[in-house]
Amino acid sequence: MIPTNVIDIAGIRVGGDEPFMLITGPCQLESLDHARMMAERIAAACAPSGTRFVFKASYDKANRSSIGTARGIGIEKGLTILAKIREEFGCPVLTDVHEAAQCAQAAEAVDILQIPAFLCRQTDLLLAAGETGAAINVKKGQFLAPWDMSNVAEKIASTGNSRIMLCDRGTSFGYNTLVSDFRGLPVMAATGYPVVFDATHSIQQPGGRGTTSGGQREFAPVLARAAVAVGVSALFIETHQDPDNAPSDGPNMIPVGEMEALITTLRRYDDLTKGR
Repeated sequence: MIPTNVIDIAGIRVGGDEPFMLITGPCQLESLDHARMMAERIAAACAPSGTRFVFKASYDKANRSSIGTARGIGIEKGLTILAKIREEFGCPVLTDVHEAAQCAQAAEAVDILQIPAFLCRQTDLLLAAGETGAAINVKKGQFLAPWDMSNVAEKIASTGNSRIMLCDRGTSFGYNTLVSDFRGLPVMAATGYPVVFDATHSIQQPGGRGTTSGGQREFAPVLARAAVAVGVSALFIETHQDPDNAPSDGPNMIPVGEMEALITTLRRYDDLTKGR
């Protein structure tokens, strides 16, 4: 396993030899009814294995491939929905933030602020996120070496906030392709912060369809098993009831009907890795 510090997120202990926490949900918020339906199905998929989950969905996808692709429902409506999901299901919630001005408002509705990979070196954004006191999941830029993430973490920690998670989502390999270097997981864990592996964005093909990104979702479970075998503290796996017709990142997402079997398998790997 990867030794790290343990942080608390809404009563969930993350890091060390704790069972992995699952960050999961649709890429993009669609409506309150859709979010409720997804949260219900995710909770049902996690219940048999006792897996602790964070509901994840974004109110805005600010880094879409094309001007013509859907960005989301906006911060006001999106945060209202996420706050309702947190209240109704008793689970932590997570969303992306893209600008420093969004951080304080978002932190009132969610438990975890996520820094997108393209923005992981934006100092003002990192500081504003850290100053909220919320847990921060910062994704490693596709262009960064894993050891560069120590500088990213230091920026957030300079605010006095140590509730930091470092997330790998693949590394650029030529055009429209990402690869996962699993050596990077223990390298990032050497900072002491819990490490997250994003299995669904790691198999993304950025811009691979011209005006949208492609992906190879059949490889997401493979990479997730490898990451759990290394000993990560959390897994990030996006899911949808109909990925091929989802408004964002459909080629990467796992059908929600397949999640229970996948989670159960991953928990068995996790138990073996962490000696349970």
